[in-house]
Order: sequence, then C-alpha cells, then structure tokens
Amino acid sequence: MAIIITGGTKGIGRDVALAFSAPGKTVVVNYHSDSAAAQATAAEIEKAGATAIVVQADAGTPEGCADLARAVSDAGERAEMLVHCAVDAYATPTLDAAPDRFTKAVTTNGISLLFLVQAFDALLDSGSTVFFFSSRGGRIVVPNYAAIGVGKAATEALIRYMATELAPRGIRVNSVAPSIVGTEAVRTIFGEDTTTSLMEHAARDNPSGRAVAPDDYCELIRFLASPAAQFITGQVIYVNGGANLAA
Repeated sequence: MAIIITGGTKGIGRDVALAFSAPGKTVVVNYHSDSAAAQATAAEIEKAGATAIVVQADAGTPEGCADLARAVSDAGERAEMLVHCAVDAYATPTLDAAPDRFTKAVTTNGISLLFLVQAFDALLDSGSTVFFFSSRGGRIVVPNYAAIGVGKAATEALIRYMATELAPRGIRVNSVAPSIVGTEAVRTIFGEDTTTSLMEHAARDNPSGRAVAPDDYCELIRFLASPAAQFITGQVIYVNGGANLAA
C-alpha cells in the first residue's frame, strides 16, 4: 500500500512525504519539472527507511494523473493514501487574468483532485483516504491569489460531492487548511520580501503565539487517515491556531 503525493517534492507535499516515510512504507512523490528537488526528496525518503518512487507527470491533467496511477500499479502497489499538493502559482487578479492561463491554474490548483481520484479509482480500497490542501484564500480575498483561491474554493465543494460517493466503499476524503506556510508557491505569489513579513505577521498575531509547523498538519493527516477517524469525511479542517476566529 502506497502513499501518493502530487507536488510531493517541495513545500507542504515534501513535508507530508517525509512525515510518512518509515520502514515498510512506500512513498510515491510526483513532480512536474524540478528533477533535482525530486531526487533530493527521494533520497530523504530512502534515508528514513521507506521505499521511494518518483514520478514525473503533470498532475493538473487527466493524462498526468493516469500516468501516475499507472506507475503505482506497475510497481505492484495500491493506494493507501492520496494527497493533492500540486500547485500552479499563477499570480494575478481576476480581471487581468489570461482566460486560458487562469483556467489551467484553477484546474491544477484544485479541480485536478477529481482527475487524481478517477485515475486511482481501481487502486483504492476500503480504508483508503484522500486529502486536499486548502487555504484561507479559498474563502476570503487575498491579492493576486485568485487562481489558487478559486481552485481551492471549488474543490472544497467537490470534496463534499466525492465524499458522499466514496463513503459507501469505506473511502474518505477531507481537506486540510493550514495557515500560511512559506513555500516556493507562496514566494512566487507574494515575493520573497513580502513572504517574510507575512510569516512574521502570522506568528506574531496568531492567538496561539506562533506560525503553523509541518507537524501540525502532518499529524492531523495521520489521525484522519487512521481507523479512529473512520466517520470523518467531506470536511475542511483548519490548522491555524485560531487565526480565523477573530476579525
């Protein structure tokens, strides 16, 4: 049984890949273009005692998701967990967006979760879990974040529909929404200097007194993937120390 992560070689995807790397585990990391980052992450997975499988494919397309599923099947694995972390960091307000480019980004940033689940449908068993990473930008307006925020908002709705279809088979799908993480995609959207100030602001103003850490969202996924959470599906769960509770 494999753990499959789209966009799994950088940022949050890498955090998840390493959190679940342990002896006896197979961790499949997908990437689009950065081979060096992919190989570095694979080496860290192997160092933790897990088996690493690296698959280059465009997870924002049905064809790319099918290639990823084929690689897992060819390795003799089934899907214990699917985690959608692929992101297309197209920075734009809505009215200035190029229609084709905006559509492609929105699809990669969320709707492609459907392509992923469809591609892996025959490899999912009772107890398999599916995860999507959302963010506050799916519910409030964040400058230049439209192509990501719209994708996440649409996919939060998509998850509710998929959850009801998958539940009779014992398969669960949930969304995890951490507060801001200083990923490469975030730096692309906001710029290096702005990202630093955003992270400092997030830590300073959080009711819990700090910014989010990888363990916060990885351990939530670990719980949601466990039998203890077998009756939790179709939910969006915020991991932000209470940052969204006050104006």
